[in-house]
Amino acid sequence: MNCKAAFLLLSLSLSSGYSYSQVAGDEDKEMFNQAKARDERAIEDAKKGWWTASMKDHEQRIKWWRDAKFGMFVHWGLYSIPEGEWKGKVVNGYAEHLMRKEKISKADYLELAHKFNPLKFNAEEWILDAKKAGMNYFIITAKHHDGFAMFDSKVSDFDVMDQTPFKRDPMAELAAAAKKHGMKFGFYYSHAFDWEDPNAPGNDWEYKNPGGDQLIGGANWFDNHPDWLPKAQKYVNEKAIPQIKELINKYHPDILWFDTPHKLPFSENLKILQAIRETDPNIVVNGRLARSATGNFGDYQNTGDRPAEFRTVSGDWEAIPTTNESYGYSKHDNSHKSAQFFIRLLANASSRGGNLLMNIGPKGDGSFDQKDQRILDSIGPWLHKNKLSIFGTSRSVLPIPAWGVITQKDKQVYLHVFDWPKDGKLVLGGLKSEVKAAYLLNDPAKKNLLVKRLGPADLSISVPGKAPDAADAVVVLELNAALKVDTLRLLADKDLTNRLLSFDAVLHGKGFGFGDGKTDRYFVDGLKSEGQYFSWDFKTLAPAKYKVLVKYLPGTDPKGSYRLELGALNVENPIIAQKTGVVSQEIGIVDLSHGAYQLKLSAAKAHGVELMKLLEVQLIPIAL
Repeated sequence: MNCKAAFLLLSLSLSSGYSYSQVAGDEDKEMFNQAKARDERAIEDAKKGWWTASMKDHEQRIKWWRDAKFGMFVHWGLYSIPEGEWKGKVVNGYAEHLMRKEKISKADYLELAHKFNPLKFNAEEWILDAKKAGMNYFIITAKHHDGFAMFDSKVSDFDVMDQTPFKRDPMAELAAAAKKHGMKFGFYYSHAFDWEDPNAPGNDWEYKNPGGDQLIGGANWFDNHPDWLPKAQKYVNEKAIPQIKELINKYHPDILWFDTPHKLPFSENLKILQAIRETDPNIVVNGRLARSATGNFGDYQNTGDRPAEFRTVSGDWEAIPTTNESYGYSKHDNSHKSAQFFIRLLANASSRGGNLLMNIGPKGDGSFDQKDQRILDSIGPWLHKNKLSIFGTSRSVLPIPAWGVITQKDKQVYLHVFDWPKDGKLVLGGLKSEVKAAYLLNDPAKKNLLVKRLGPADLSISVPGKAPDAADAVVVLELNAALKVDTLRLLADKDLTNRLLSFDAVLHGKGFGFGDGKTDRYFVDGLKSEGQYFSWDFKTLAPAKYKVLVKYLPGTDPKGSYRLELGALNVENPIIAQKTGVVSQEIGIVDLSHGAYQLKLSAAKAHGVELMKLLEVQLIPIAL
């Protein structure tokens, strides 16, 4: 292996959790250590100089983004024209990855450019659609992995002005419309992958550059390509940084959004960030440009793609769901979620201190798919009626309820009720402060709801028999004084399933990792040795009986088992082995009286390999 290979392996070890022992042999140790030292010097120089200086303005820079809460993400480019097809074949997955998936040559891809003439594109309509949906910032793909610039670039002629009959700059039109309507605006720019540039990572079918999975521990590829690092540096210096500076100087964005940082050596990511800070220090930069084992060098963190569940993290963060399963437009992807899904996702993100950047993929003609439009049109009315419960709020310090989520602002607490109580009694745990008034947020008269104290930190609110909003009905509590809480979670004893997510567990032991939050991927993994365990603390207000259900993805230990302990229930369970899909394993029935409890799930028989990827434990009330 050459030093260039070791350099990339270092980048992987920093940004993706790889270590030297995982990706290289002992004979490469010296080269790896040289690369590691080089990146460590780059980090040290950044922390001693430009990066630390730039973070002095971080709070001022990030303020508008924190206030914005909800934004529109748009993936639109040449890949939008084929609509998820290539030469009569349906191409599944991310439509914006068409060029890579079908190994399309640059010459053939240019034929798409020569057809790109989106006469239905209207920048002002796009911005107004986002605004009507309650969104406050707008981010669009100025250049995705295909390397095609959707703006008037003087750095490369692989752009919308030089190669398409459209002969308009849609980025300029969107920037102007955003400014006109008070919308914060910015660009997605693929700084690492670039499938048209012979010096960039990504295109392994024409240029034999590192691409796709080869960049994950790609030792074999780099053994045969010792000249790659200088090529990557040439791409960064001659295309990526100059085009990013073009975007800054021509369009004056409020935010820049990057992706796939592990495709470049970490020092190159830092170089790009430094160029941004030197060009305009006020631009917000997301967390997928430069992140390492020593921390995130951007302004905030990002979740994985298409999240359905979140874990609580410190600091600023943003989730990036998309309306179906693709970010670019595919006419074959009809897996659109409901508006209710996104309304609840937004409330959940706000309750945990995060933003939601919701993606749609417009068609190649510049219009929005009607399924996407219906989602936007349905979110807007809810958000405009309930905006006080989202905008200006902060993460909740109250324990997670079974019926929904909670946001808060000063002396107001907003109860986002997803599952309306059948008996008209909404029970809230953890609130010690006295309630001055309780009412439905959508009630213009603010008719007072009866509040009954059940204990020092628990209360019941009498609500109408029918939910005023099926997606998310918001109850407002106005407090007499500052918020005082008991963080012990309250278990619902009737009607509602109590979901104890692995994301919300206390983790005991080392070696745990987190899933990306997608549907069926909101897991904690790494349970492989005895002594490791998950725990959840909670209380009950009355005797109740529960069915206990554990949901997980099986690990690789065929003889392993785990133990679940709660009250009198103490059961060892073998792992149910299956090749794919989620296991829902019923453990037993437990009787709980009034009091405090801890549920503990631990490795019982473990042999050094993973037992399971735990999703959640459910406690389902059984009528007494």
